[in-house]
Amino acid sequence: MSDEIWRQKARGKDDTSEFGGPLFPEGQADGEPDEVAADDTGERRLRFGPNDTGPLPHWTDPPTGEIPRLAPPVAAAHDDDDDVDVWSSFTTETPVWRDDEPLVEGGAPLPGADPSGGLDRDPSGGVVRDPSGEVPLGEPPPRREPGRITIGTDPAGTPRRAPAGSRRRSGQQRSGRPAGPARTSAGSPSSTRNLPAAIAAGAVLAALFIAATLWRPVGVLVLVTLILGVAGFEYFGKVTEKGYRPAVAPGLAAVVAAPLAAYWVGDTALPLVVALAFVAGAVGFIGATSVESGPLPNMAVTTLGVVWIGVLGSFAALIVAWSNLGGGNPLGTDTLFLVVLGVVANDIGALALGSAVGKTPMRAWISPSKTLEGLIGGTIATILAMFVFGLIDKSTTWTETSDLLILGVVIAVMAPLGDLTESMFKRNLDVKDFGTVLAGHGGVLDRFDSFLFVLPAAYYLTQLLDIGLG
Repeated sequence: MSDEIWRQKARGKDDTSEFGGPLFPEGQADGEPDEVAADDTGERRLRFGPNDTGPLPHWTDPPTGEIPRLAPPVAAAHDDDDDVDVWSSFTTETPVWRDDEPLVEGGAPLPGADPSGGLDRDPSGGVVRDPSGEVPLGEPPPRREPGRITIGTDPAGTPRRAPAGSRRRSGQQRSGRPAGPARTSAGSPSSTRNLPAAIAAGAVLAALFIAATLWRPVGVLVLVTLILGVAGFEYFGKVTEKGYRPAVAPGLAAVVAAPLAAYWVGDTALPLVVALAFVAGAVGFIGATSVESGPLPNMAVTTLGVVWIGVLGSFAALIVAWSNLGGGNPLGTDTLFLVVLGVVANDIGALALGSAVGKTPMRAWISPSKTLEGLIGGTIATILAMFVFGLIDKSTTWTETSDLLILGVVIAVMAPLGDLTESMFKRNLDVKDFGTVLAGHGGVLDRFDSFLFVLPAAYYLTQLLDIGLG
């Protein structure tokens, strides 16, 4: 008997398969689990658990083209407090886009830069593709000019644009938190002042002020105008450096014009100064080529500088103007001297007690170094200075000790508010100081921030108490 005939008899007469019998013999073998059994059709089935995929086709059957069934995804259990921000672990960095690579002026790419602006280049090298279609080479998509403000966003605290040619995806959301190195807290050692230099600068300023008051009121006006002009220059320069584009010329003109108009015309001139500055700034933005000039945020920043520095600071000129009422009335210079004395005493008291025992910040997110203990020390020092002045000075204007104590309380309340306001703006801009003109103090605006809140309060308090104005 040949081998072939023997194999056919071994397989059985009904089996005509060329490759042998079925993979699984009929019936269930001993010890085989119940799941692996023949169904009612006589075919063996494989089972994989509760999500049974059904009988498997024989490997010789033609393909059906059906898509395998997939189990539904199981939602991962997580707490509601989990941070779903994929960038949450990157506390000091933000994603860098390919189109942020710098380009030289004129659009020519620097070595290693991506000339496609971050778009996907066609493998053939012929076109650059974006989701909206094809953009031929040599015709890059339009981009915003550098340094512009995205409407509805705040550029403060965000990575600054490169001065030339930097581009960013138009749909990118700008973060409200700065990227890069962590901010330096106000209470860190790196932010401590040079005390000897601060004392020397303060002595020079005090000497200039006393000399101006002894000369004539207009001398004080000149000093006040000069201080406000420098403070305005520092403010507009710093916000411009941080990404805003304020109307600098109208803003600075208004800051300088406000004290002059207040001195010669009175407080009724201040609304006109603000209105003219606003109109001039609006005309400038109307002349811009597009809304990319950011008229809304930039006009707001311009008006802030005019009101905060120009209008509030011009109350010093209004106070000095009282000395022009006739008869050599020293009310203006006396009141301004008391304001200066009270603010300086407040600063010294707050610094002394705050640095010694200060542990409770008034507003930690603004400045951890400004504490409640320092506030108490400044209040005590201010009221004490007013009391001592009433004892040793024979003034013809502020003759009542009770009036001096009320003025001391007003200064003790308003001076810290002015200081915190300026610190809040600096925190928002992520800067340490607005300037570096005064050694040990920072800029002029950093030194005279408290006065901007105290001067209006002292002006109206003097009128309310009817001191020397009758």
